[in-house]
Amino acid sequence: MPKTNQLQVDIASHSIQGLKDNNEDAVGFLVPEELTALEGKGIVLAVADGVSSAEAGKEASDTAITRFLSDYYQTPDTWSVKHAGQKILSSINLTLFKRSHEFANEEKGYLTTFTALVLKSRIAHFFHAGDSRAYLLRGGELKQLTRDHVASIGSGRSFLARAMGMDNSIQIDYSQFTLEADDILLVTSDGIHDFLSTDKLIELMSAKEPCKARIESLVQAAFDNGSDDNISGSLCQIASLPNESLDDYNSKLTRLPFPPPLDEGVKLDGYKVLKELFASSRSQLYLVEDMETGEQVAMKTPSINFEEDTGYIDRFIQEEWIGKRINSDHVVKIIKQQRPRTCLYYLMEYVQGVSLEKWMKRNHFPKPKVAFSLVEQIAKGLAAFHKMETIHQDLKPGNILVDENNHVKVVDFGSVFVAGLAEVFIPLEHEGVLGTATYSDPKYLLGKNTGVQGDLYALATITYEIFTGKLPYGDKIEECQTAFEYDRLRYISATEANPIIPMWFDRTLERGVSFDLERRYTNIPEFINDLKKPNPTYLLDDPKVTKNKSQVLFWQLLSGFWILMLVLVVALFTQG
Repeated sequence: MPKTNQLQVDIASHSIQGLKDNNEDAVGFLVPEELTALEGKGIVLAVADGVSSAEAGKEASDTAITRFLSDYYQTPDTWSVKHAGQKILSSINLTLFKRSHEFANEEKGYLTTFTALVLKSRIAHFFHAGDSRAYLLRGGELKQLTRDHVASIGSGRSFLARAMGMDNSIQIDYSQFTLEADDILLVTSDGIHDFLSTDKLIELMSAKEPCKARIESLVQAAFDNGSDDNISGSLCQIASLPNESLDDYNSKLTRLPFPPPLDEGVKLDGYKVLKELFASSRSQLYLVEDMETGEQVAMKTPSINFEEDTGYIDRFIQEEWIGKRINSDHVVKIIKQQRPRTCLYYLMEYVQGVSLEKWMKRNHFPKPKVAFSLVEQIAKGLAAFHKMETIHQDLKPGNILVDENNHVKVVDFGSVFVAGLAEVFIPLEHEGVLGTATYSDPKYLLGKNTGVQGDLYALATITYEIFTGKLPYGDKIEECQTAFEYDRLRYISATEANPIIPMWFDRTLERGVSFDLERRYTNIPEFINDLKKPNPTYLLDDPKVTKNKSQVLFWQLLSGFWILMLVLVVALFTQG
């Protein structure tokens, strides 16, 4: 390859199942096509070896490689390689650990080794857990970069002492070193390095042929030399390096100035400000137009009030990363940055609509079908967060947008908690006014992270308000500051505000907003299911159905159908 002022490599991966019935290894690499991603994030090569004694070793190794290659390039530009890699691997590890504990036998589950090299500018970074390995071949000398995490139990026997998914937290080995032209880097599963000598590794790694042929030769040589395991590796040779080391990309962006208030017509990084959409003491949101494409997007900027607050800056930066990880039609999408930034901000899709707060003011006692649709869409948006081990924590009508077709988008990532990233849990401030505190789980406001159940409480509260126009504990909840004050509150039956609501539906809402975590639903699908299909334990006659005939008929037919089904099931059960 020609020498240029940028990082260029020859790189390839190869994996075979060998003598085993299944291939539980996973390998991969990614070389960004865009120069900004190449300079800002670099090149990744990685290998994961699913633990053979685990039921889901293949799924674990695939998850580790796929998630790392995907999530790493979604991390904020301001994060260092070390910070980004460790956060991502902590999150992946927690996902695998939770899946592992779905099995009664603790020796079965989602376990895998993991080794990755990230090549950025003139620096190589490695992350490692387990007994897969990373090597550097330079000037004819081979150096093992990683150490095997194995423990000896005597008589030549050993066991894996560290792996992804083995515990709810994991210690990842990390180090870095300066690259040189013609360096050759290799990551392998033990199917290769346990069956090839150092001399043989050097011979095959330094062969005068493309990396694709070399890694295939390494795999084949291990097989020919008696490897009885899956055999996998990624090989990379440095073809050219930048003339000089770039300043740390993350530090440069962190030092970017805050944008000033952006008036209509102001141009910033190729975007023209059309109007201000929202402003608060913490941030601003503008409608801007991409001057190259004409596309209209929303630009969120940090408030100048926090220019010296490093914690605020880090959280603002993290919002963009969190948004990039969430993929749902019911969550606002983050727009990938196409040009270098001169100020600190991020872009998201522009949703033409109103907040659910305004929508409810315009739509008192909406048709049940419409109300159900809104609730289900919000639930689907939350499910996308929860799939990524992420809790929204600040779900409220002001953070939900509804367009003219009643399509819902959940917005705002400012209070999100990402499990496995070792952030200190910090509860929201109780504002004492209608807003965040009204919809947040009291347990959360008092300092307990209630996870999915906290988001469920907010969803149930919003559902109650959509159907009734009121709050389940009345306006007094806004004034509560202590556990004692919350204990004095009593649930107000939804039928008092909307008499056509049947008893079983009201009891579902009551359970959804229960302050008692043992009584509250533990997951959103169960809550949604009980809203749509009456829970048999809640089916009681409801004498309060007296108003709007069309809505009354809807509830009567729905309740009647499920009562009939319950009677039929009971009859069939007793006859059996």
